[in-house]
Amino acid sequence: MSKKWLVRYSEIFLKSDPVRRQWERVLMNNIRLLMPDLKIQSERGRIWVNGDVDPEKLRHVFGIVSFSEVEHVPHDVPLETALIEYGRTHGLATAKTFALRIKRVGKHAFSSNDKAIELGDIVRKAFPHLKVNLAAPDVEIHVEIRQDECYLYDTVIKGVGGLPLGVEGTLVALVSGGIDSPVAAWMMMKRGCKIVPIFVALDSFLDETVLARAERVVEILRQYQPDIQLRVIHDPYLAAAKKELTRNHQEKYTCLFCKRRMYRIAEKVAAEVGAKGVVNGESLGQVASQTIDNLVVLSDAATIPVYRPLIGFDKVDTMQLAREIGTYDESTSKATGCKAVPKGPSTKAQLAEILAIEQALEATKMPLPV
Repeated sequence: MSKKWLVRYSEIFLKSDPVRRQWERVLMNNIRLLMPDLKIQSERGRIWVNGDVDPEKLRHVFGIVSFSEVEHVPHDVPLETALIEYGRTHGLATAKTFALRIKRVGKHAFSSNDKAIELGDIVRKAFPHLKVNLAAPDVEIHVEIRQDECYLYDTVIKGVGGLPLGVEGTLVALVSGGIDSPVAAWMMMKRGCKIVPIFVALDSFLDETVLARAERVVEILRQYQPDIQLRVIHDPYLAAAKKELTRNHQEKYTCLFCKRRMYRIAEKVAAEVGAKGVVNGESLGQVASQTIDNLVVLSDAATIPVYRPLIGFDKVDTMQLAREIGTYDESTSKATGCKAVPKGPSTKAQLAEILAIEQALEATKMPLPV
């Protein structure tokens, strides 16, 4: 029997045939980017991979719901014979219980249940000590019959799921390096969006520890998007704006003016790279700038869509997902906070007032540093 890898997808299967074929090609190309020497073929609902597969790399490919190393049963070898030999080398000789999982694709003279009973009896004759346990078997063997081809496997490795990276276009991500923004970027990657991450370096208010943390976090996201590259943009705007706001006793609006500026920078980057929107880690009510009133003020600064996949998450939800995708440790590593945050930030800003203040500030006339 020869070995190969069976890769499964889910949502792609639901698309129309032209879209499904296109997305399959994108998924296969994404696998090749990680492992160029593989031979990859597809059929409806399945992708077959031959070569030196790194399972850890496959686990990070968006669009893959699960995968297994399988053994192909040659046409000149009866399935029953192949199953007994496979079981002997995969633990049936020492196990106490077993289960067979039959999957069938195509037209056959038997049902999946018929084949499960037939093969189960053959296994018990070959290994008389075994008992069937469908709920929690010691050994579980899958038999996949596709037309006149048969495959055996005993392990299903969970993939990251979602849609193939790139099928939904590109987004610019505002990345701070903290817990929220990399998780938000990852969530949009999972929905098929390639990410262009940007870090807006607030001159005199953020030091190199914050930038270094953002760089490390983006490096972790590289496991999911191999060509990702953090773009660092230095902007003296906040220093000038904060000075004016403080002089006018309007310092409580500092964070709103800063984030509105970031939205505009992200929008300009989006125009350069052909991105279709901006993604950030804002979650409703989590900090002062993320109240529903303040989000109205922030959204006004952008003329392209702003995506907030964490909007309904609480911090525990986000922290758990950060742990799962691998960014949590770096996001919580030591770094200084932003020194521009006022002691009493506004939580209920009014758009008309912010626009009037913005129009009066000389700092708002500074060109975008992109």
